[in-house]
Amino acid sequence: MNSSPVTHPVEDLPPEAETHEHTISPSDVAVGVIIGRSSEFFDFFVFAIASVIVFPMRYFPFETPLRATLWSFVIFALAFVARPLGTAIFTAIDRRHGKSVKLTLALLLLGSSTVAMGLVPSYESIGAASIAVLCILRIGQGLALGGAWDGLPSLLALSAPKDKRGFYAMVPQLGAPVGLIVASLLFAYLVSQLSEADFLDWGWRYPFFVAFAINVVALFARLRIVATPEYTRMFQSRELEPISLRNAITNDGWTILIGAFVPLASFALFHMVTVFPLSWVFLYTEESVTSFLIIESVAALFGIAAIILSGLLADLIGHRKLLFRGAIAIAAFSVVAPLLLSGRGFGEAVYMIAGFIILGVSFGQSSGAVASLFPPRRRYTGSAIVSDLAWLFGAGFAPLAALALTAWGGLMLSGLYLLSGAVATILALWLARRLEFGASW
Repeated sequence: MNSSPVTHPVEDLPPEAETHEHTISPSDVAVGVIIGRSSEFFDFFVFAIASVIVFPMRYFPFETPLRATLWSFVIFALAFVARPLGTAIFTAIDRRHGKSVKLTLALLLLGSSTVAMGLVPSYESIGAASIAVLCILRIGQGLALGGAWDGLPSLLALSAPKDKRGFYAMVPQLGAPVGLIVASLLFAYLVSQLSEADFLDWGWRYPFFVAFAINVVALFARLRIVATPEYTRMFQSRELEPISLRNAITNDGWTILIGAFVPLASFALFHMVTVFPLSWVFLYTEESVTSFLIIESVAALFGIAAIILSGLLADLIGHRKLLFRGAIAIAAFSVVAPLLLSGRGFGEAVYMIAGFIILGVSFGQSSGAVASLFPPRRRYTGSAIVSDLAWLFGAGFAPLAALALTAWGGLMLSGLYLLSGAVATILALWLARRLEFGASW
């Protein structure tokens, strides 16, 4: 891909385009992608961590610690259920008013929902209304995440040279470990510096306020790219325009269904090395939350390196082969993972680091593999729908299912749950290959 910026005359541009020339380089797109995804995942992990160490005590004090955490994970899943609806709503806004309006409204909804969570009174103050408000705000986050899709990953992948598409496809995925590291270290600092009473009273609210500030920065960083004629030109030249969900489902129904299971193993492992182990350590061990959050942050650094490695490997062997081998690795990891996690100390560290390495290699190519399933004209909307469904099926209920299975039959059942995700991905890849979806397959 030519790294030098280019300009085009401005004519027949949609509302969000400015009326003067502006240039966008590939590095601008990459930076916008990383900042945008990091802010979204920071919000994601702030809520996830609070679901384990805050919400059970503040909003479900009438339940046992286990049942309270399970109820927190039910609320956690609401965003994934709402996300496809958010995609439908904001795609309509995109088609009518442009990407700038869509993105601004989505990120404002995301930021306001997140900061409002930090203001919700406890169950002891207003009773069941506190739970209802938290559910509404979580749904608001899910709707906003569906609307926050800006198409930059697809644009980045299509703009890249053929021999470097794997490398560019991994760029958006870097936002996940970055968001996790920032959220984990922030919570670790607050937990270590405050008394338990102060943390549960007011300290836990601070990360939600920080999330709002980060969202504002991310909004301007992304609008700097989206609200330009060159961005619009790049989209139009590659036919990356939003189409209706009915059109997408009519033309690519089977592709969407099978594509939703292609990254399922990666998304299931995503929560099995982030949210679930934190809940298991918090409920079943005497280990401090601070120390585990630090271990998680260190492991995420290995995840960053593995995501970068995935880009290099994908360019050598291709998306499909890498995802297939990643699914095999996830299946193997699912067998030993329960033994490692139950080993405490050193075993937990090995579990986290090995899990993040495997996750990074597989997760690093999940968005690129999904995008490659669609022809360019239907890639923008198709990728958004598949991503929504993959997160819903593979990740939305993963912490809830894994913790419930563990409580019922031990850690080995959580390993079997992860194994089922790996099997689903292997079958989806086989079907995608047989049906010849996507030129890169």
